[in-house]
Amino acid sequence: MDERDFQCDVLVVGTGASGMSAAITAASRGLKVLVVEKERMFGGTTARSGGWLWIPGTRLATEQGITEPPGAARTYLQHETTTHFDPARVDAFIENGPKAIDFFTRNTCVQFDMPPVFPDYHAEAPGGMQGGRSMVTRPFDGRELGPRVKKLAPPLPELTVFGMMLGSGKEIWHFMRAFRSLESFLYVTKRLSRHMLDVLRHGRGMTLTNGNALAGRLAKAAMDLDIPVWLESPVRKLLVEGDRVTGALVDHEGKSLRVRARVGVVLACGGFPHDVERRKALFPHAPTGREHYTPSPASNTGDGLRMAEAVGAHVDPSIPHAAAWVPTSVTTRRDGTAGVMPHFIDRAKPGVIAVTRHGKRFANEANSYHDFVQDLVAATRGDKDIFAWEICDHATLRGYGMGCVAPFPMPIGRHLRTGYLKRGRTIEELARAIDVDPATLRSTIEGFNEHARKGEDPAFGKGSRAYNRYQGDALNTPNPCVRPIETGPFYAIRLVIGDIGTFAGLAVDAKTRVLDRDGHVIKGLHAVGNDAASVMGGNYPGAGITLGPALTFGYVAGVSLAEAAGSQHVETGPATLVQDAA
Repeated sequence: MDERDFQCDVLVVGTGASGMSAAITAASRGLKVLVVEKERMFGGTTARSGGWLWIPGTRLATEQGITEPPGAARTYLQHETTTHFDPARVDAFIENGPKAIDFFTRNTCVQFDMPPVFPDYHAEAPGGMQGGRSMVTRPFDGRELGPRVKKLAPPLPELTVFGMMLGSGKEIWHFMRAFRSLESFLYVTKRLSRHMLDVLRHGRGMTLTNGNALAGRLAKAAMDLDIPVWLESPVRKLLVEGDRVTGALVDHEGKSLRVRARVGVVLACGGFPHDVERRKALFPHAPTGREHYTPSPASNTGDGLRMAEAVGAHVDPSIPHAAAWVPTSVTTRRDGTAGVMPHFIDRAKPGVIAVTRHGKRFANEANSYHDFVQDLVAATRGDKDIFAWEICDHATLRGYGMGCVAPFPMPIGRHLRTGYLKRGRTIEELARAIDVDPATLRSTIEGFNEHARKGEDPAFGKGSRAYNRYQGDALNTPNPCVRPIETGPFYAIRLVIGDIGTFAGLAVDAKTRVLDRDGHVIKGLHAVGNDAASVMGGNYPGAGITLGPALTFGYVAGVSLAEAAGSQHVETGPATLVQDAA
């Protein structure tokens, strides 16, 4: 193919939150940035995420009247990261997170809302907080992107209603109570009407929420800075001259281009959730690499890790958990393809329990998805297949929904026909439908009900933690997470292990510079987002611990590159395409 050179200061590989954060920060400091994306749409994993960010000590928290005790965030992260506590990177995150939020909210259209109460996942641990660290992206009008909105990756279908992604918190609350409250009914009617009108006019909903809002806002901020974004432009390999990464070989519009990056390259390719070989090596529950189900984009195949390893980088295989685990269920979409549904909050609802194939409970179902999967793995050690059954009765299913099954008045027949949802008129009939011993399942449910009638769960403490109660139903008293399972028919959904992003990534320093096996900086190469080793040490302290560090370390990378440009006296100029002199 014809080879030509493209000149820029910074090349960013990937259009998720971390990559766009790095690009916007670098461009705002005068560097000429090029962003490349191998998919035909932009947004990456961010576009289908919840859009939550976990960042301690921000101005947004202060405005809510929440002030952190000195050192609390560091104490909490040291407790959470256990064996992989990296003091320099943790300190960089704590210091730069609030700066990143200030930079974006004061200089761009990227905006967030901070609920006064959203507990850390282990709020009772040393340094944990009842709120003030998790924030959600403010909804965004997609029309501000103009024609480019058609290139924004859609939300995960399993997390939408009529193709509409619900905003977290209050919006979900209204949808779940649409037929129990006139106020909620009117809210839902208005929201659905607006969405349907947008679909007719624009081909998709224009009220972007959650991760779609974050991806859209970051794209608009990049547009405002005239940052070029090349779609369908995969990177084939990094270019190295001497001891420095100087760019990459990029396929673009039918040509192979040598993109020369005068200051540096930033890898933000989304980690490796679909790299079967690396899953095989790092996921104990997936001995062949295929016993795993991820809702992440299929394009996240570990490209960044492999390219960096080819120039001497290192992925630490000893991290306690190589991914952010989440229980998932596999559904059949209307077009016949398989869909993967992450189970974030339904497990916390009153009237829901989970059992192993042996018909026994094994965990506090209302704990975080990452913790729940760890308990599942421990309870099924030695089993060939690792899975659980999520169980509820008719009143709970129609009141809250479960997995892909929406609450009343949405029909459930399709899910029964595909086998996604199992049903039995009695507990024994349900047990036979899911191949569980009927007497054992009956004993488990009756034992649970005995205490649930008083709002108690002495076996596993469901509803005993702040995060449990936040995800439950405040109107269900005395325990928002517990009520008996007794009104047939009864239902079950099979849960298997998935992820919402990988944790095992490239070793980097506090400035996001990639390190080799000896801990030396690989000049000119940075990694952010899920391409970098998780600053959380393979654990999951709170809502948004992927996107919070993604935005923060993208900002750090941009600042670091600008500093490097200054120290190198790089003469920045417009990104240009020139004929290869060779």
